[in-house]
Formats: sequence, C-alpha cells, structure tokens
Amino acid sequence: MKLTILGGGGFRVPLVYGALLADHAEGRVTHVVLHDLDAGRLSAVTRVLAEQAAGVPDAPEVSATTDLDEALRGADFVFSAIRVGGLEGRANDERVALAEGVLGQETVGAGGIAYGLRTVPVAVDIAQRVARLAPDAWVINFTNPAGLVTEAMSRHLGNRVIGICDSPVGLGRRIARVLGVRNPGEAWIDYVGLNHLGWVRGLRVAGRDELPRLLADPDLLGSFEEGKLFGADWLRSLGAIPNEYLHYYYFNREAVRAYQQAEKTRGAFLHGQQARFYAEMRDPGAPALKVWDRTRAEREATYMAENRETAGAGERDEDDLSGGYEKVALALMRAIARDERTTLILNVRNERTLSVLDTDAVIEVPCLVDANGAHPVTVDPLPDHATGLVCAVKAVEREVLAAAGSGSRATAVKAFALHPLVDSVNVARRLVEGYAEVHPGLAYLR
Repeated sequence: MKLTILGGGGFRVPLVYGALLADHAEGRVTHVVLHDLDAGRLSAVTRVLAEQAAGVPDAPEVSATTDLDEALRGADFVFSAIRVGGLEGRANDERVALAEGVLGQETVGAGGIAYGLRTVPVAVDIAQRVARLAPDAWVINFTNPAGLVTEAMSRHLGNRVIGICDSPVGLGRRIARVLGVRNPGEAWIDYVGLNHLGWVRGLRVAGRDELPRLLADPDLLGSFEEGKLFGADWLRSLGAIPNEYLHYYYFNREAVRAYQQAEKTRGAFLHGQQARFYAEMRDPGAPALKVWDRTRAEREATYMAENRETAGAGERDEDDLSGGYEKVALALMRAIARDERTTLILNVRNERTLSVLDTDAVIEVPCLVDANGAHPVTVDPLPDHATGLVCAVKAVEREVLAAAGSGSRATAVKAFALHPLVDSVNVARRLVEGYAEVHPGLAYLR
C-alpha cells in the first residue's frame, strides 16, 4: 500500500514512520511518499527515517517530492499534516491575539480562527486534487484545527476523510491508568464533543462505569494531568473529565495572563526550536535520529506549560510524553485496509449522533471502524452547559468556512466576534486587520 504524507517535512513525521516500522502484518504500508513545499525539510526528515529503518527488514520504502499531484497519484491513504504559514504563522497568530487580550492558541479562540482562515482554502484544494487523482484513497487529517479542516474537506470527499487527534486517546489512557484498568483497550470511553472541545462522561469496563469511582476520590482525581489542570472540585461539579483544551475556556483569564507574561509563546518557542533542528540537520555528519529524539523530548515536556503553571500542576508525567496520534493513524489505516474492526475516537460527520447539530457537522466521538470507514456510535445527549459551547463553536466554524469560501472580510469578522473567547465586535475587527497585515495567506479576504 502507498501512504502519502502531506507536510512530509514536518517534525513529527518520524513518529508515523516509527509506527509503520513496528507493523509487520500482511497488507501493511510498503511505500511512503513524503510531500512538502520545502525541499530542505524533506531532506532532513528523510535522513531521520533512514536511520530509523536501519536494520529493519522490509522497512517501507521512502521517497520525497515537492510535486503535490505526483505525491497524490495512486495513493491508498493520504495523511494530511500540513501547517499553512509554518510555525512563524503560528507565532504571529498568538502575538496578534495576545495584543488584544484574547487567546491566540492555534486551535482555540482567535488563533484557531486565524489558522483556519488561511488553512481551509489549501485543504479544499488538496481535497479536490485527491478526488481527481486518487478517488479511492482515504484521507486521514491531522491538520489543525482538525475538526474544522476535516469538515471543509468532507464537502468534497464525503466520508472518505477522517480527522484524528491524540488528545481523547491520551485522556482515556490516563483515566484508565489511575483507575487501575490493566488493559485500557478493553475500556469503553464515553467521549463526545468537537475536536479539542469534548468530555469523558464515562469509562466502562466489563459493562461497569468506573468514572463515578474516580470522581468520588479526591486523591485519584488529583493524581493525573486533567485533575491537576482543572482541580477536583470543578471536575466533580461537571460530573465529567474535560479534554485538556477546555482549560482555555474554563480558566480563560488566567490562561491569557500566563501567555502574556511568558517569555515566549508556544509558537515562538517551537519556531526557534525547530529552526535549530533543521539548521543542525544541514550538517551531513549530524546524527539525525539522535538530534530528532532530543528535540522531540524537549517539545513534549513543555506542552501546555503555561496552563500547568497557572493550575500549579507541575511537570508532565513521563508516561504522557510519548505522544500517540501516530498510533491512532495506524490503527485507523489497519482497520480500513484489513477490515480489522475496532473502535476509535475520531472526527467524522455527525449523521444523527448529536441532535443539536446537522448531519454534516464534523464531531469527535467513538466510532466503529471497518473496511467501509468510520461510523459514529449513538451517544447520550450532552448536558446544557456542554451543548451551549459545542453549538457556539460549531457556529463559528461555519462562519470560518463561509468566509474562506466567499473571501468576505465581514464574514471573517463575524466568525471572530461570535467566538465565546472573543468578547467584542471591535476586538474582532482589529483582529482581522492585524492578521491580514501579518499573513499573506489572508489576502483573499476583501
């Protein structure tokens, strides 16, 4: 099978390739095509992959190209992990928003809207090319904002595009671990919402919901990442465990203040860190895999550092530093390609899952996956507080899609103004002006 990775010069591509190397079953990926606009980044990542594959029998062949059509033609799976505007764009998203006193995180609030506005047109072009050049391919989207981008692509690819995220998987794994569940894969995680806006409402093992036991025990609640971030009292009030990204909503003022006071924003930190990595990789004698491993460890350890500082959560647990999105991607590809039925939390069309949203809205829920794709399972309705957030953010996503399709600056302003974390139409107008000044990719807004 041929797997094409868009954003193939990206820093986390070796995670995907490492997962492929560990997959020795029949019907596995045999050819990986890396596509990127930056030939230098492609060269660096290709070197890391070559060192990963050293000594591994039957390692998937790797090739690289800057020609998008060539990369897509004949693909069985397309993994989309692009970053329009690069990490410099992410840093600008954060800077412009924080100057207005609002959140600039790449998927939440003003930063997420800005990122979506410049990413959606590119993602739509990719979807149209896939439909033309590889109509039988399955697209696995990890490009952020993952739910929004998946919905944009689904308008051209239908259910053959599926969004993935490692946040729900990591959350379920942490809950299972503190509850002493020996095999987390045997637990059913009742998770529902949008990408980076979801809640675990139950964790069933052998038909028994173990979440009430967790919520009733302050020591257990305070022993893992989300318990430290949100606090035991707030989790008990919710009666659920929120995705870590909801910290930006529930503690917004504190998060904005922490980001404003930080020496560097997350985007600026990653921009500098990865610039050093790719610069070091220009030395042909540099130990590629060793340099990559060192950089990755630093990246993971500093994830959401400002939020944890605000909450007094301390450093991340070592068990939470291993990522996981590549495992979700491989499990999804395996289930479809080999008809190995499994259950995964994915970003898919709503169909009739949440009655408060229309059928085409992309949501994040447990899905049954087989050779015919991902099928969302029936879930209980959300409580009112969660329904309000989900509907408000989905309405914003729809305005982003409308602005990207029409080029209307007024619609872009509306998208910003309607977001729960942007509290002023005037601020929304200034945000659009500020982003248009720093992002050439937003020149289409008129």
